[in-house]
Amino acid sequence: MEERKVTMPRSQYDPVISKVLDEQRQGHETRRKIFVELEKKLQKPVISFFTSFVYPVMIEDQDVDKLEGLLQKMDLSNGLAVVISSPGGSGLAAERIINICRSYSETNEFTVIVPNKAKSAATMVCFGAKEIIMIPTSELGPIDPQLTMEIDGEEKRFSVYNIVESYEDLFKKAIKEKGNLAPY
Repeated sequence: MEERKVTMPRSQYDPVISKVLDEQRQGHETRRKIFVELEKKLQKPVISFFTSFVYPVMIEDQDVDKLEGLLQKMDLSNGLAVVISSPGGSGLAAERIINICRSYSETNEFTVIVPNKAKSAATMVCFGAKEIIMIPTSELGPIDPQLTMEIDGEEKRFSVYNIVESYEDLFKKAIKEKGNLAPY
């Protein structure tokens, strides 16, 4: 199994990552200067992947297509770094992001930087990286696939794990019953 590095740097990256966190609500030009500084420190191109933490915004397939279009135009001979901040989204989209980052990187690996939060599917993206750079207040989250259903006109989210567990429990009970029980 390949070794993954998780770092919480104190001196080399902290000031730059803190700038990324402080400036994420600033204009493009301010952020661009910080990313140029970060690229010099890491010696590889840096891209950002930020999504809103206001539901229903999440990582989805359209994001992957845009990311691939961006990576096709970049020199990734030294690999790449992705600054990620997201509440999560589609697990399949996260898997595609990992595959695309690895495929376009000439080193077949990538680094992620978490200046704030990377939850759920964003955590999956982090786990697909060779290196995860975080500061002490950065957060990764649980990976709990959820199913969204509309009930009484309201969207409700259910843990897929709990749904599967319920199904398995009902199946075990049905096996113990006598007679002809239809599975529907």
